[in-house]
Amino acid sequence: MTKTAPLLVTGGTGTLGGHAVPLLRAAGHEVRVLSRGAREGGDGVEYVTGDLLTGEGVAAAVDGVGTVLHLAGGPKGDDEATRNLVRACVGAEVRHLVHISVIGADRVPLAWLRTKLDSERAVAGSGIPWTTLRAAQFHDLTLTMIEKMTRLPVLPVPGGLRLQPVDSAEVAARLVELTLGEPQGLVPDIAGPRTYDIAELARPYLELRGKRSRLRMPVRIPGKAGKAYRAGANLTLRGAETGKRTWEEFLAGRLG
Repeated sequence: MTKTAPLLVTGGTGTLGGHAVPLLRAAGHEVRVLSRGAREGGDGVEYVTGDLLTGEGVAAAVDGVGTVLHLAGGPKGDDEATRNLVRACVGAEVRHLVHISVIGADRVPLAWLRTKLDSERAVAGSGIPWTTLRAAQFHDLTLTMIEKMTRLPVLPVPGGLRLQPVDSAEVAARLVELTLGEPQGLVPDIAGPRTYDIAELARPYLELRGKRSRLRMPVRIPGKAGKAYRAGANLTLRGAETGKRTWEEFLAGRLG
């Protein structure tokens, strides 16, 4: 692929895409962004319309592209969206498909994570040279969760549940590095520098908001999913790439 050939980014208008697209442009690449709604492009970024869930417009979006960075995702349908993208990439003879997934996709038995694992399998079985990076929960999404939980009269604290939140900008930087490199298959996970339980995540948030501590209510996550979380199946404690920005530093930058 020549340096001037466009790279396609799905989910280029989302949290990760907002970091990744400028980095790709800074590296000198033309970027094509797949969006469900029409947008005006400029400064080396072209927006094309398409819908991964239906497949409409996806073949046209990948036409002439050598590398695809697949960041798009949602609460459901990721597996079907990825299969539609893969089919289009095979037809367009894409040479590198880079995919973001979630730590624990192969170990936590939740329906949402099963769609992530099925997406991984679609990419790996496509015949296209591929790279998949599994990431921990982003600081941004963790903040949304903590904001909702601290509005409750008491703070629910699921026993044994720990999170390893990571900065989305650091994940995007790693994905761009992988996108501009050679296909590597499943690479080491990326996670934040510390693990926290819910109370530890809530404490600095409440302090920065000037709010009182909440009475904690221990709860138990039932079933096989609860057992997996208590065993730390959503964590990578060894062998992962580790981000530098802590939860506290993120909160200070966002709320301080």
